[in-house]
Amino acid sequence: MSDPPLAVQTRTADSFADFVRARTPALLRTAFLLTGDQHLAEDLVQAALTRTHRAWRRLRERDHAEAYTRRAMYHLQVSWWRRQRAPESLTHQVPEPRQAAGGLEGQVVTRLALLAALRRLTAAQRAVLVLRYFDDQSEGQTAAVLGISVGTVKSQTSKALARLRAVAPELADHYFTEVTS
Repeated sequence: MSDPPLAVQTRTADSFADFVRARTPALLRTAFLLTGDQHLAEDLVQAALTRTHRAWRRLRERDHAEAYTRRAMYHLQVSWWRRQRAPESLTHQVPEPRQAAGGLEGQVVTRLALLAALRRLTAAQRAVLVLRYFDDQSEGQTAAVLGISVGTVKSQTSKALARLRAVAPELADHYFTEVTS
């Protein structure tokens, strides 16, 4: 089997480059929420885009490229988490909750507290919350992206929100009030 003509290869490369330029900022935001670390987020997006590039010619419908990339991100993150899982350690003293200040400083403190709380979830729970609440996906869409059942999405969401309420009670009024399934 011979390679496609150079003109076809160029159009394919151009369309992929356009996709990368247009969607990388949104993918990085989601990856940061999944990993909690800017450098890991960049690595995650790069690895997912590498997989997308390999499948680019098979992605007949270009509208599916972002969904394919996001699904690769979620699966890669869970895979990395499983390989690097460290046992959880409990401390003898529970830290005092931070008092949120008003204005911009209060927003920064709240966001930092939320990121710290998200890091205390499993990768699967974080992925479910990011898909459901950040990407605004339905339970069915979340299940399809992660390759799990809707029941698992519901239970993981419930467990993740309960864990967030326990580790960051100061955020309950801001983020964890609405739980209906």
